[in-house]
Parts: sequence; C-alpha cells; structure tokens
Amino acid sequence: MGQNRMLRLLDALEREPRADAVIDALTGGVRALPLGRVRDGLHGRWLGHPVHPLMVQVPIGSWMSAAVLDLCPGRSREAGLLVGVGLAAAGPAALAGAVDWSELHRQQRRVGLAHAVANTAAVALYGASLVCRLSGRAGAGRATGFLGLTAVGLGGMLGGHMAYRQASGANHAEEVPHVVSEGWHRIGSVDEFPAGRPVRRTVDDVPVLVVREPGGSFHALAERCSHLAGPLSEGTVADGCVRCPWHGSVFRLSDGWNVRGPATAPQPAFDTRVVDGYVEVSLRREDRTTREPAGREMDETSTGTEEGRDHGHSG
Repeated sequence: MGQNRMLRLLDALEREPRADAVIDALTGGVRALPLGRVRDGLHGRWLGHPVHPLMVQVPIGSWMSAAVLDLCPGRSREAGLLVGVGLAAAGPAALAGAVDWSELHRQQRRVGLAHAVANTAAVALYGASLVCRLSGRAGAGRATGFLGLTAVGLGGMLGGHMAYRQASGANHAEEVPHVVSEGWHRIGSVDEFPAGRPVRRTVDDVPVLVVREPGGSFHALAERCSHLAGPLSEGTVADGCVRCPWHGSVFRLSDGWNVRGPATAPQPAFDTRVVDGYVEVSLRREDRTTREPAGREMDETSTGTEEGRDHGHSG
C-alpha cells in the first residue's frame, strides 16, 4: 500500500523552505523574550515533560463543550461563557507552545508554524463568535464557533504529527535503560580521558559521555541529549555540568539532572570505577535491587580482588 495523501502533504510541509525566513524571525523573537526563569517553567522542566499539551486541554475542552451546548436549545448563554473561558486560556497555552517551538529542529518548526496558524485562526473565529453572541446574534456565534472548532481540529492534527511522528517534546534518552545491559562495561584506559574534556564512548551501541575531573574521578551520562538527541560530547563542561551545543540544555554530571532547559528530562547516569587502569561504567537503574558496589578502585597489580579507596564514583 502506498503512503496516504495526508502523510504526503505533511512530509512535503516538513521539506518546504519558503517560510524559513519567517520562521527564523519568529524564532529569534521568541528566544529574545525576557522570560528569565519563567522560560524553564513554560518548557515544563518542573513537570518532567512539556507543559504545553497540558495547558491546551482547557481551551480545547471549553470549546468542545461549547459546541455540545450549541446543539442544545436554550443553552447559548452557557456556550458563550465556555467560549470566553477557552479564549482566556489560549494565550498562556500559546506562549508555552511558542517557547517549545523556538527550540526545535527546522523541520519541526515548519510544521509547528502551520500548527500555530491553524490555532490562531481558531482563536480569531472564537473571538468573533463571542462578539456575535454578546451582540445578540446567537446564530452567527454558533456558526463561527463550529468553524473555530474545525480549525482547532486541524491544529490538533498538526500538533499530533509533531509530537508522535517528529518526536518533538519526547524524551530522546528514554530508551537507554532498555538497551544497555546489566553489569560493568570497560570503555577505555584512564589515559584516554583528558581531565575536564568530554569524551564519547559506546556501550551496547549507546553513546556515552565520559568526563574526568581534575582530581581523577569520572562521570558518565548518556551522550545524546534528552531534548532532541544533541551530542553532549561536543558541548562545554563547566561547574560540574555539561551544556548541550544544540539548544543549551544543562545537565549535572554527577547524576544527569537537567539543571536548565529546554530539556525536561534528566540524562541517564552511569556509575563509574577504575579497574587495573581501565575505566568501567554501569548504568544506574531505579528498579535494580542489587548492584555491585560502585566507586571502588582496583589496585593496578590486583588479579580480581577489589582493594584501595574510592576513586571513580560518578556521584
């Protein structure tokens, strides 16, 4: 079976460059907004995933309920109230969506622009609907309301394409605990890791970021940024954190915690140890009931018995 027409149109929209100048201008404007710490709140870092999908439930639910009431005789006043509630909630939801949108890949932002245009049309139609209702033209208010709901449906379809087909807002490091096998994995000799410089290694085909502290301890995190899979090994290390080179998300090296967005999920972290001059890592798993003690250095001449002092624990 061939690809259906809707998917062909959406794929063509992802590749369409003619609106890129507008997209770049809007991206710069959104990024320049003086939001401070509010920006991370709008990204949803406090929630653990984007907050925009949660916020849009209020206008969508209000407008859907208004449409149901418009089908019932004598409920025009209540429907108008719900239209107003949806309009009041649309602004904050749009701001959260714009903040997320400005930190996406270009193909995602192309679809996102169409998503925003559809939702802007919906807001305009519902605004007109509310004006008509307040001026006593209930029939026109209902008609423009149903047109607005159609635009909301189109915007929702485009938003779903971004979320589920383009993986915008998804945790791009979620699969790591399901791919990396249990136990310790040798990733190289101590001399292969210059102090203070991020180094990329691979464990079970999963890229791993390794950073050696000046004091000799090691930290290891999943190397692909949870936001959009940016290469953390190409980022900058400072103050015990690594900064993603793509969109600026900051993660704590000791445990992978997302200190600053746009990433809303932390990086999977690894325990580390040095055995006979080689660095080994083991993925930390919340559901692991037993684990070989981490952070123990093996004596360079030992034959398998751990001795010495703590040296390489990542936390």
